[in-house]
Amino acid sequence: MISDKPSFSILLPSPFRLIDSSSTEYPDKNSLTRAYLFVFERNKQSEGLFIVQIADKTNSEAEPITVPPLTPDSSARRVEKGQVKKEKTEIEYLIQLILWNPNSASLQPILKKGIGIPHHRALQGQLLFSYEGEHAVFIKYSRDVNSFGMKVSEKEEDWKQGVDLRK
Repeated sequence: MISDKPSFSILLPSPFRLIDSSSTEYPDKNSLTRAYLFVFERNKQSEGLFIVQIADKTNSEAEPITVPPLTPDSSARRVEKGQVKKEKTEIEYLIQLILWNPNSASLQPILKKGIGIPHHRALQGQLLFSYEGEHAVFIKYSRDVNSFGMKVSEKEEDWKQGVDLRK
């Protein structure tokens, strides 16, 4: 995937394919958001989801685009959160365990293509950054915990804060 505005590229593994793209205008925020939904499937079931959203400022007179901080789905679960700086851009990241919800409105394009979404846990990473106040980029990648090729626990207790995993 190559974006001209802002300028960046993402190299996805070949099994990912574009399922849906959309563009939504937000006049009250003076922005236009482009969204791209990619899926990696095996046997008509999704194993990985990759979502990219790019917000562009549409009014040069408007305030710079700001981004809210990333927040985890649950503070009880293990979460890795932080920031890294790449050149002049600060990139916020968040890694957490989530539960895929096939009823989620954002996942309906996948179901319409005949690809099932298992109702189980996924490991999810998110990236968020603002680019010179003109653009904001949000990237979300999630993968079924059972697809890593090793036994990964789906039990909620194993992913909670303060749990001794050595037992």
